[in-house]
Amino acid sequence: MPAKLPKENSINIRNMCLQDVQSVAKIEQENFSRPWSEDSFRKAIEEAHTIYIIAECDSKVVGYAGIWIAAYEGEITNVSVAQEYRGQEIGRQLLEKLLIFSRKAGVTSFYLEVRTSNQKAQRLYTKQGFQVVGIRKNFYEAPLEDGIVLCKK
Repeated sequence: MPAKLPKENSINIRNMCLQDVQSVAKIEQENFSRPWSEDSFRKAIEEAHTIYIIAECDSKVVGYAGIWIAAYEGEITNVSVAQEYRGQEIGRQLLEKLLIFSRKAGVTSFYLEVRTSNQKAQRLYTKQGFQVVGIRKNFYEAPLEDGIVLCKK
């Protein structure tokens, strides 16, 4: 059964810091067949052209999102929520905040890939105005699967 958020919906979204990396990597391992390592997240948040944020509830990291920025384009690398906190709009909140922060950094076009089997993520992105612009054959491993390329301008 999913963990329920407090009635006041006390989700705080803030920039990811080094102290969050272990918790983020744990969520990553729980949700992906080829997870990023703690070191990968450490390096990512230290890059000048990235934005990584976390969602926390009662000081516990319950989700995260990230984007790499090149000129006016952003490649969304991660949007993930701990399994016990899914279904409570945390992914939507993270994506919306990531888009806001990225626009402030000058991003006007957003791109991402999603597994063809990940219907929930596809619905989240299309509700936020992303459109399918292509397919990357055999983009994902474990299991081998096509990636749908989405864009929002």
